[in-house]
Amino acid sequence: MFLSSSADIVIYGGAAGGGKTYALLLEPLRHHNNGKFGCVIFRKNSNQIFAEGGLWDTAYSIYPYVGGVPKITPTPSWTFPSGMKVSFGHLDRKDDVLKWQGSQIAMIAFDELTHFTQSQFFYMLSRNRSSSGVSGYIRATCNPDADSWVADLIKWWWDPDTGYPIPERSGVVRYFVRVNGELYWGDTKESLCFELGLTDEEALQVKSMTFISSKLSDNKILMENDPSYLANLKALPIVEQERLLHGNWKIRPAAGLFFKRSQIGEILNEAPNDIVKYVRCWDLAATAESEGGEPAYTAGVLMGKRKNKRYVVLNVINVRQSASDVRNTIKNTCIIDRQKYGHVRTKLPQDPGQSGKDQAESYIKFLAGFNVFTERESGSKETRAEPFAAQWQAGNVDIVAGEWNESYLSQLESFPESKLKDMVDASSGAFNELEKYNVTAAPNISKTLLKSSHWRR
Repeated sequence: MFLSSSADIVIYGGAAGGGKTYALLLEPLRHHNNGKFGCVIFRKNSNQIFAEGGLWDTAYSIYPYVGGVPKITPTPSWTFPSGMKVSFGHLDRKDDVLKWQGSQIAMIAFDELTHFTQSQFFYMLSRNRSSSGVSGYIRATCNPDADSWVADLIKWWWDPDTGYPIPERSGVVRYFVRVNGELYWGDTKESLCFELGLTDEEALQVKSMTFISSKLSDNKILMENDPSYLANLKALPIVEQERLLHGNWKIRPAAGLFFKRSQIGEILNEAPNDIVKYVRCWDLAATAESEGGEPAYTAGVLMGKRKNKRYVVLNVINVRQSASDVRNTIKNTCIIDRQKYGHVRTKLPQDPGQSGKDQAESYIKFLAGFNVFTERESGSKETRAEPFAAQWQAGNVDIVAGEWNESYLSQLESFPESKLKDMVDASSGAFNELEKYNVTAAPNISKTLLKSSHWRR
């Protein structure tokens, strides 16, 4: 459906594993004998182009078989015997589109459209023309994001009550025109022009568009080659599972979707004796009180990983104190943790900027003699919580009984809607540190470059 659509703009996807990137790379090959044709495929940043199993790697499984020759510099691209070229670009910052001012690109493609801004999309739409004999057109892929402008753009194609794509509308072409920044839609170009009273010249601005939904179950080859991929998607937290497995465009993080107390593995009377690694992570309050005089808390969560691969929350501290008292509390906790558990790694957040760096250096000196480190946080609180939430929802997390249990579980259950998230943040930090090195090794960059240079002109 994606490759056969004649619409000016086709957006494809709505779930993980539907073969979106592969289809996007196939599309320009219909013009491989047209030496004047050019295509640019965009990702948000350059790292995503060369990510393992991403655009560049996937291109190697297609383009050499039709005579494609790759080059890394000055721009990653593939050139075909006729002279037709497929280039890869990125639009990391909003103003990066200005680098393409004056360009004429017959086909513009966006891999993961929700990663780009609406202004970037419509600016590049103005570059969508060429003298190749092929009218300019747009192709894009995406995964669901309820807060993205894309969700609103394709809202006719998904059910507002459930968030799921409407099967009978998948691939149906509609028409829109943009007037003073507003989009006006019609079922046909003629009806839209008549309703708005467009002149013949204005009618040239009307674009046809469709959305084609897909799921992992559509990709039979992936299902056969990697049966575990479905299990991986089912192991995601409920919000990401709804998005990436079922293609839900409506779902957002809400209270109870990350953590429920009914999902606890066990409540233990004491710490188990098979813990192989301990981490205590702190979430520091910026001040003793938040704006409006309401409490601002500092939280410290001690978590362990067991030999049987389960996790246990051993202790939670949640206090509202002055900066100097917080420092003393952290140091005293380091002493107690070492006496009780032995080797405990202590993690502290580092705020951006010079003040954050100064505070981090101050804590390192203050806690000399302990295994302590600081680390800058990245991503939203929800994103950081997802790995821990996946294990929690699978029943792989136990907690040790203590007075802190009720306040801890209440905050977890109300996340992310509750105002206070300090204990959740500290839990996420502790879990992510425990699992930091439990990842597949990155590919050897020298081998990747050698692979690329083999085809380079």
